[in-house]
Amino acid sequence: MVPKLIRDVKAQIDRDLLPYVRKPGRYIGGEMNQVKKDLNVSAVRLALCFPDIYEIGMSHTGLSILYEAVNRVDNWAAERVFAPWTDAEAVMRQKGMPLFSLESCVPVRQFDIVGFSLTNELCYTTFLNMLDLAGLRVRAAQRAPDDPIVIIGGQAANYAEPLAAFIDMAVLGEGEEAIVSLLNLYSRIQTEGGDKEAFLLEAARRFAFVYVPRFYAVCDAQGDTKPTGPLLRPRVEDLPVRFENAVVSDFENAVVPSRPVVPFVQAVHERVSVEIMRGCPGRCRFCQASFCRRPVRYRSPDRIVQIATTQYAHTGYDTVSLLSLSTADYPYLDEVLDKLKAHFEPLHVGVSVPSLKVQKQLELLPKMVAAVRKSGLTIAIEAAGERLRRLINKPISDADLFAAVRAAYEVGFRKIKLYFMVGFPGETEADIAAIADLCWHIAGLRKEVDGHMASVNAAVSWLVPKAHTPFGWLGQKEKAYFENARAILLHRKRQLNARAVQFKFHNIERSVLESAIGRGDRRLAEVIERAWQNGARFDLWDETFDFAIWQQAFEAAGLDVHAEAQKTFALGQTTPWGHLGGPKEQILIRHYNEAMGI
Repeated sequence: MVPKLIRDVKAQIDRDLLPYVRKPGRYIGGEMNQVKKDLNVSAVRLALCFPDIYEIGMSHTGLSILYEAVNRVDNWAAERVFAPWTDAEAVMRQKGMPLFSLESCVPVRQFDIVGFSLTNELCYTTFLNMLDLAGLRVRAAQRAPDDPIVIIGGQAANYAEPLAAFIDMAVLGEGEEAIVSLLNLYSRIQTEGGDKEAFLLEAARRFAFVYVPRFYAVCDAQGDTKPTGPLLRPRVEDLPVRFENAVVSDFENAVVPSRPVVPFVQAVHERVSVEIMRGCPGRCRFCQASFCRRPVRYRSPDRIVQIATTQYAHTGYDTVSLLSLSTADYPYLDEVLDKLKAHFEPLHVGVSVPSLKVQKQLELLPKMVAAVRKSGLTIAIEAAGERLRRLINKPISDADLFAAVRAAYEVGFRKIKLYFMVGFPGETEADIAAIADLCWHIAGLRKEVDGHMASVNAAVSWLVPKAHTPFGWLGQKEKAYFENARAILLHRKRQLNARAVQFKFHNIERSVLESAIGRGDRRLAEVIERAWQNGARFDLWDETFDFAIWQQAFEAAGLDVHAEAQKTFALGQTTPWGHLGGPKEQILIRHYNEAMGI
């Protein structure tokens, strides 16, 4: 029998929290389409946690898919948990209030499993903060046998070693089928009287997408246990040392939320969101997702329209967004847009087509945009020159780019947003300055259409070498390099008097931290924990990010954050992430050699 819950904390939330926070709607639950089950009779209780505020987490498609996948099983219950913002955290700590779920207002510690979707290195301290607010020890070895099982998924699972000390399990790859398999196993072991350790061991043996760090020592080539060592040594017999991503083979009929929860507080994205494709046909050599999320799979146009119409009927959103890593590579895009237009135009519902990649197919876009909102067009170019584009394996020609932009202006687009990246191998100062020239030229192309300059917003980020990519062996450029690049671009903009072009630069220190953590090993657990203890959390937010806290945490561990970010690996050297899913090493080496030969 499932034990009775100790208590919910709804009365305490109403009395001691909601009157004292800026946005109480983040913490009340009860939204349209939420699923609330009786946790006392549920065989499996899962807290789906997202390490950011409500408005961000409610826009995360992956979380809503997992919510649907679990709650469609009769005797399973999944409830949402988001990170309380700083005002709410202060109140909760002062009043001794535990982190709670939205649906039932139940303390997270009372769930069987606590699962976190981790999408970025800079959410790690918030992840630890949520564990602490839940009343759980942040280190797995210090938690009690009857504490919930702590699982992470999302992109961070593919480079999980820095988090090994904090988690019970990492689930690699796509989660909607993997979570069902895991919960079926948990339910069976629970019925048979097994405990947490029995579940973890059986899952580690049975599923190639499961990594349980406690069952492995990290050692050097001689077998000596070292946190920096490249080799895994199982502590238990019959365990694998190489793991594979879970993959949904039947993407056409994969789980989708038919009745998405409609937030009370305005979310970052309030729209019908339909995944039209998984994976990306291109392999940009800096892009972790393009190498880890394979193979490429498509949904049929009819299935996409069915999903969109069902979600619209249960939400009333005024925009349908087509999601994928590269929407322009979806082979039936024109057919989908025609069908969506036929259904939604009479309802005054627009269609958003993000993630466009400039290539020959984009030239077809203007004749398909009657149903698409034309406030602005977003294009990820990444590099200003064709040589660098070939180096990063994004072979866009200037001719195709200019033809596509000109055609977009002809059908009514007036604003262009461009994405660039600085810090590629073989890059010169001339390549950097060319970004400003290209933006200015694209702004001027509109004059050929209607005599006016277009407005161009250029977002510039700094290359973060990512695990499981051909550039993952490279060290990041120095901070001074990026500061100089920013100065070059602003100087060139002034030279051109390019008032129609606006640059927005990613935070350089944040990129340095991403590089230092994202390719790190188990030593970084001490750094992450110390940074959290010293006040780091919400590191993706400008209001709360404090690089000095991180520098001090690295120094206390005998490390230098800049040296870790700039660390290089030799080709063929075993890396701290090589065992955790991703493509075969030979594929990455081939891409690396091709890039270095350009």
